[in-house]
Amino acid sequence: MSKDNPDSFRELNGKEKIAAILGIAILIILVIVFVLGFYFFGIAGLFKLLGVQYTSIWSLVVFVVCFFLVSIIVELFTNAIYKLSVQNISGKGKQFFIRICFEGASNWFVLFTVDEFMKSITLSLQTELIIALLLAILECVFDKEDD
Repeated sequence: MSKDNPDSFRELNGKEKIAAILGIAILIILVIVFVLGFYFFGIAGLFKLLGVQYTSIWSLVVFVVCFFLVSIIVELFTNAIYKLSVQNISGKGKQFFIRICFEGASNWFVLFTVDEFMKSITLSLQTELIIALLLAILECVFDKEDD
């Protein structure tokens, strides 16, 4: 930061610093709520289309939050394995197919794991596979990264 910048964080008084930090924290919370809401309504819609029964709306909320948190952890490992797997593979079609396989397998693993720990939602194997494949395709299509 340059010293001639009048809007420097260091030059703000205590109240202004707290307001800036709270503003950033609220923005981060809103982004997280938006992403979880997107997952929630997406999964709720898929469950409705596929006829999945759940005991209450709160069980669905817990399912979505658990799915989101576990998938973040699993994605770290599967993305690293995917990157190592396609280093020597040429052709976008082959890389896309391998990515769909990795994403689908990781999504299915997360769905299976969360489903096994929750008694209020029961997914059949076919439903798990359909949802995992749909999520894998959506993740690959909306990913901006060029491989």
